[in-house]
Amino acid sequence: MGTFCLVFAGTGALIVDSVTGKVGLLGISVVFGVVVAVMVYSLCDTSGAHFNPAVTLGFASIKKISLKESFYYIVSQLTGAAIASLLLLLTFGHLGNESYFGATFVNPVFGWKIAFIMEIMMTFLLMFVIVSVTAREELAAIWGIAIGGTVSLDVFLGGPISGASMNPARTFGPALVSGNFAFHWLYWAGPILGAVLAAIVYERQVKRTFRCLSAAQVPGNKDLKSLSTDYFTTAFNTNPPLNRTINIYTK
Repeated sequence: MGTFCLVFAGTGALIVDSVTGKVGLLGISVVFGVVVAVMVYSLCDTSGAHFNPAVTLGFASIKKISLKESFYYIVSQLTGAAIASLLLLLTFGHLGNESYFGATFVNPVFGWKIAFIMEIMMTFLLMFVIVSVTAREELAAIWGIAIGGTVSLDVFLGGPISGASMNPARTFGPALVSGNFAFHWLYWAGPILGAVLAAIVYERQVKRTFRCLSAAQVPGNKDLKSLSTDYFTTAFNTNPPLNRTINIYTK
């Protein structure tokens, strides 16, 4: 459902803009960001708000979900994207031809190499924000704002270069109905590489932080190495312990 809504609203805005010229890059960026934010709040408790195969594989790379779960998520995401694009085809008909029903394109002014790098970097930023904010339950109120805001920022920056896909499913749906699969590999390889790199960087940052803290002192002059798992769970509100960055403030 999340990927369906993302593709229907986001690429629908691209179709409307191609016909009327009244949405613009800023408007398209806002639409993508808002629909992601709304879906995060709506579906985070039911499906984990997995709308993006790249993000799903990023979580799988750090063993937050299994490969079997990843497969089911990705099949669902691609199916949702395809249904959304087919519905847009039925809705707009030939009016969607000019934008290829919201398909992503490599701007020839920049070329595929720059577009590929941008897709890696934009998805890296998106995935890093996702793993950073969702690792802390106390930030749950702003999960959608942070993630949706990052999507809007990426679309505004990278839209004119590569279409700012960051999501293989978002590219797959319009490609399926328009028949435009130009540089389709780029919109799989770039986002997946960026998401996996971001997930691994975040995980290693957390582990490195723990190693640095292992020689530190915590409240009550207790040595960190001697603390029990229960103490970590209580003192730092982590479940399971050490799944997120631990901040210790010393005077």
